[in-house]
Amino acid sequence: MEKVIIKKCSSYNYQEVERAVFSSMEYCPALKGKEKKTGKALLKVNLLKKNVPEDAVTTHPAVVEAAVRYLQNQGWKVIIGDSPGGPFYKKRLYEIYRASGMVKVAEATGCELNYDVSSVEVKNEKAAKLKTMEIIRVVTKVDLIVSIAKFKTHCMMLYTGGVKNLFGVIPGLTKAKYHFKMHTIENFADHLIDICEYVRPDFSLIDAIEGMEGNGPSSGTKRHVGLLLAAENPYALDTVGTYIMGMDPLSVPTVQAARRRDLFNGKLHSVKIVGNDVETVPVTPFKQPGSIKKSLISGIVPRKVENFFIKSLRPKPIFYHEKCISCGDCLRGCPARIIAMKNEKPVADLDNCISCFCCHELCPAKAIDIKVHWLYKILFGRKR
Repeated sequence: MEKVIIKKCSSYNYQEVERAVFSSMEYCPALKGKEKKTGKALLKVNLLKKNVPEDAVTTHPAVVEAAVRYLQNQGWKVIIGDSPGGPFYKKRLYEIYRASGMVKVAEATGCELNYDVSSVEVKNEKAAKLKTMEIIRVVTKVDLIVSIAKFKTHCMMLYTGGVKNLFGVIPGLTKAKYHFKMHTIENFADHLIDICEYVRPDFSLIDAIEGMEGNGPSSGTKRHVGLLLAAENPYALDTVGTYIMGMDPLSVPTVQAARRRDLFNGKLHSVKIVGNDVETVPVTPFKQPGSIKKSLISGIVPRKVENFFIKSLRPKPIFYHEKCISCGDCLRGCPARIIAMKNEKPVADLDNCISCFCCHELCPAKAIDIKVHWLYKILFGRKR
């Protein structure tokens, strides 16, 4: 039976965070006993874009610092790294490290920040979709990988946690290519599982002290949760995380895909909870993204008819030019290449939009919202 650790942690006070992180990481023998060929460990954090810690978009630096110090105590040379959304180059990476608090973590602990923006193609023979994939080079240069995700909803995948966090090993704008190639939710879920199975993190944590509900992972509403979640098995971790968020775990595409591929069954009774029992940490169900569909006509009409309604009425991004700062991040991050800049403002060919919401996710000014057709709300109603 897989173990998932739940620790209550009411704030980002460093002493409190360190106690929760250290006691969680004690449950992973590999952090102490794994062979040190290079002696290097990668902390794969969530640095979606240039946000400050208070935005609850990126992994909080207090959690990262505690994980760094734990690994250093075990003799590891720690590297903090991620490939955020959008272009992947050193100057932009430094700006994101600085805004998110990672520069201060490196200064306080003496750990390294990854500035190697090169990538390598790897073979992934057991993959369902990605038999070969491009990943950031640092992943191949370490002995140990610890993933630290953020507890958030996600406009395309419903939930972003341990598995989804590993999408950040795909470099920069290559993410957009994969989004376009695997733009259906089911295919993209398999894609994420393929990445997770290749990386196979030794340990995964989720910073759920402050999370995000609604239109996550960057434009939702911050939500205090007061928890730290951790596990060796990222699929078991996400099963518990989605349950705490108030979701049926098997409604989440990555949990579904893991079950379909016999990696984990997505059932809470198959998890041994360590620390605070899941029943002692009740959380009011998170508001789900406006883009998420739960069909009320499935099984009533032919599948072709259902798919027609989904395609015709699916949510699409809406651009507010008065808020736009003309940065062009939406254009550069669009997998379908349907955005053009006219008079320094984005204009989208929505007929060819694939509803991945990368533009919404990457916009630093929150100038992009999600438009949901009134009939879509009726046919694909969601529990709130």
